[in-house]
Amino acid sequence: MQSTTGSNRVDTTRRSWAGVGIDERRRLRRERLLAVGVELLGAAGGAAANVRAVCRAAALTERYFYESFADRDTFVREVYAHVADRARQALAQAVVSAPATGRAEAAVRAFVELMVDDPAKGRVLLLAPLREPAITRRGIELAPMFVALVRDQLPPGGDEGYRHMVAVGVVGALTSLFMGYLEGDLSVSRDTLVDHCVALVEQAGQAGVPPDRG
Repeated sequence: MQSTTGSNRVDTTRRSWAGVGIDERRRLRRERLLAVGVELLGAAGGAAANVRAVCRAAALTERYFYESFADRDTFVREVYAHVADRARQALAQAVVSAPATGRAEAAVRAFVELMVDDPAKGRVLLLAPLREPAITRRGIELAPMFVALVRDQLPPGGDEGYRHMVAVGVVGALTSLFMGYLEGDLSVSRDTLVDHCVALVEQAGQAGVPPDRG
């Protein structure tokens, strides 16, 4: 009877490299491509993010690009989803971990740490949808999540339509502020930006009840 030990060893050697299996290597290549995508899509002024440029920056062949992504537009959408998921997780964790009276500040600081302290991610989330047709709608789709988060920080009760309107206004203001900061249009310090954004959310809490018109 022929031993299969040798053939198994050869097969194992082919399926692993430096102790890393095929599936793990594929996952690592995909993560590398996504990281490069964030850098290119999030570059100041918007760098070229075509397949060739992405593969060159990731030091991978196009074969490995198409191993994970059907085409360039699919890749761009995946990069955006990757950053959006990070933003959602950071905000949710910040709100859950903070005391009720400090949730607004915790959420703003978590967003600043992700979007401003890592400006490439900020530009992907806030600016790339303005210049990338593949994700133009994604920015609009993500907005309700941020609106809901702000609305949940408003005082309970009252008119839901008014609360929603206040939350939409706050998200719009915060988005414009972050975009201006990332584009270099706001010449203020990071702490000034954070303090102002926190104040906006806190003031929205005070405005969560519609005014009495008599």
